[in-house]
Amino acid sequence: MTSSPPAADGASTGQLLVVAAALVDDLDAPSQLLAARRVRPASLAGRWEFPGGKVEPGESPEQAVHRELYEELGVRVGLGAELTGPDDGVWRLSDRYVMRLWTAEVVSGTPQPLVEHDELRWLPVGQWSTVPWLDADVRIVHALSAALVPAATR
Repeated sequence: MTSSPPAADGASTGQLLVVAAALVDDLDAPSQLLAARRVRPASLAGRWEFPGGKVEPGESPEQAVHRELYEELGVRVGLGAELTGPDDGVWRLSDRYVMRLWTAEVVSGTPQPLVEHDELRWLPVGQWSTVPWLDADVRIVHALSAALVPAATR
């Protein structure tokens, strides 16, 4: 993981930038990861993802993460390090979208599925891959586990 921003933001390739958070119970010693189950579009309904969304015009990616988590989950968060993606610094989600992702922990509120999701689930270490993640998020879950969880507890 790195705290420095990646060189790519998607703009130079014509792709749309989205942001998300790997919400954990403790940034220093994570033992749980929050997964959010999508309700739409139909092609993604029932699959699990990291909460987040599109960066709005005039908004920094970090501002977008804070806004999206408040809108989607009703929580204020503290951001940790960014998990830099292998695709020019971002995570390629599709031909159209790339994503930047930060670790985060709740500093105010209790996560609730307000929009986009119908269920939230805290997954304990060792069970982070037990829900059907969106295809593009599977490699992120593996990278997070490698970066955040000591080998003995994976």
